[in-house]
Amino acid sequence: MLNKIKALLQEVEEMKAANAEELEALRIKYLSKKGEISALMNDFRHVAADQKREVGKYLNELKEKTQNRINELKEEFSNIQTVNDDIDLTRTAYPVPLGTRHPLSIVKKEICDIFGRLGFSIAEGPEIEDDWHVFSALNFADDHPARDMQDTFFIGHNPEILLRTHTSSVQVRVMEKQQPPIRIICPGRVYRHEAISYRAHCFFHQVEALYIDKDVSFADLKQALLFFAKEMFGPETKIRLRPSYFPFTEPSTEMDISCNLCGGKGCPFCKHTGWVEILGCGMVHPNVLDNCDIDSKVYSGYALGMGIERITNLKYQVKDLRLFSENDVRFLRQFESAN
Repeated sequence: MLNKIKALLQEVEEMKAANAEELEALRIKYLSKKGEISALMNDFRHVAADQKREVGKYLNELKEKTQNRINELKEEFSNIQTVNDDIDLTRTAYPVPLGTRHPLSIVKKEICDIFGRLGFSIAEGPEIEDDWHVFSALNFADDHPARDMQDTFFIGHNPEILLRTHTSSVQVRVMEKQQPPIRIICPGRVYRHEAISYRAHCFFHQVEALYIDKDVSFADLKQALLFFAKEMFGPETKIRLRPSYFPFTEPSTEMDISCNLCGGKGCPFCKHTGWVEILGCGMVHPNVLDNCDIDSKVYSGYALGMGIERITNLKYQVKDLRLFSENDVRFLRQFESAN
């Protein structure tokens, strides 16, 4: 028994643990009620009387050294600072200010939410398109003067491949794959070859809506427009529809809202008319339906489209379109409360 005690003393002196779990396992091995030292204590009563003094001395020494070694290792672990690999130690200790959504993202989400309450679902499509989906399917003939209304970015020297000038191309793709009823809203970025200024840019964002079903009338369109205007700009907002022309709708109109700055009384923002234009709309042209294999004698529908920058300008009185793409944090911080 004395030899076993001395061997355990040697083990305790060389005891090491890589972590707290290993240390706990060593404590259980040596000091628990069923551990090796407890077992030696139980066997101590069988030791001869003339050896009890010496064996007892070594046994007490073993227990004391084991407990001390366990405590030493435990203290070493408590003094080691645990480092989390996920913590960026180069990051400033000062509070990091939270970001905010871009104003265009805020307004786009609000537009989609409003039309979502009317039952519209979101549809998306590619920004690099072909002539059919951007022009031909939408009743633009090859020599149609309406093509001159939009300055187009073509890809390379191929007149068939271009950057989409409107998100109506998404509507065409949906109509080609799906029979009515169709009720979609198409948000996305579009491109036109225009000089960049405070009021125009070579790229901007649109949201277009399309509803096709049996017996869809202009009254349905007007009601949807009125609902949108009041939800976006306030319950006192009024709308006005003016005749216009688009090759893909007939009849076509442009919609104005009562100026949200002067309440329709007239101010420099609305050029003293009391009205501000926000979107174009109309009943889907029968040729467009037929081009997409939808029977124009059975189905009818309406379409509308608006620039998100335009709506954002009206909602937040942003007077320079270039601010939306310059990523100036001083400008973006103004929209923290609208996030």
